[in-house]
Amino acid sequence: MSVTLPDLPYAQDALEPHISANTLSFHYGKHHQAYVDNLNKMIAGTPHDGASLEAIVTESAINSDMQGVFNNAAQIWNHTFYWHSMSANGGGKPTGKIAELIDRDFGSYDEFKSAFAAAGATQFGSGWAWLVLKGEKLEVRKTANADTPLTEIGVTPLLTMDVWEHAYYLDFQNKRPAYIETFLDKLVNWDFANQNLAAA
Repeated sequence: MSVTLPDLPYAQDALEPHISANTLSFHYGKHHQAYVDNLNKMIAGTPHDGASLEAIVTESAINSDMQGVFNNAAQIWNHTFYWHSMSANGGGKPTGKIAELIDRDFGSYDEFKSAFAAAGATQFGSGWAWLVLKGEKLEVRKTANADTPLTEIGVTPLLTMDVWEHAYYLDFQNKRPAYIETFLDKLVNWDFANQNLAAA
C-alpha cells in the first residue's frame, strides 16, 4: 500500500488572513504532494513498500544509502505534523499541562516564546523549529531541511513551525520574523501540543 497525502485538518482558507488559501494550495497541494509522489516512486517494490511512514523515516535516517527516501518521508511527516500544529482559533498563551511545563522549564510563556522565535529566526536556510519533550523536560529545537526529532530516542515532538521559505513567502515575502510572530500569536495549536504531551 502506497503512502498517501493526508487530509488537511481544516479547509484551505481556514487560516486566513494569517496564512492564505493561496499559500496552502501551493504548500500542501504542490510541495507536500510532491514528497508523497517522490517517496512512492522510491519505495515501490522495496521492503519499505507498505511500511508505516514512521518506520520509513526512522529506518532511512540511519542508512546513508537512503538519504533520498529519508528526505521525502521525513518531509511528509514533518508537514503533516505542522498542519496540526496550527489552528484557526489558535495562538497566544497555552492552557492545561503544556502551560504548566512551559512555566516550569522556561520560566514563563514569554521566555518560551523568545526561545522558539529565536530558533525559527536563526535556522539558516530551510528547516523547522520544534517544541519537544526530552525525558521529562521541554526543549526548543531547530532542525535543517528534512531533519526531525522523530528519529531521536526518548524525544517526543509536541509542536513544529515550518521555516522553509515556501511556508510563508507568498504572504510575508522575506519577513520570516513576522511569520513567526503570527504563528505564535494567531495560529499555534496548544490543544495539539497537549494531546501529544498526554500520549508521550
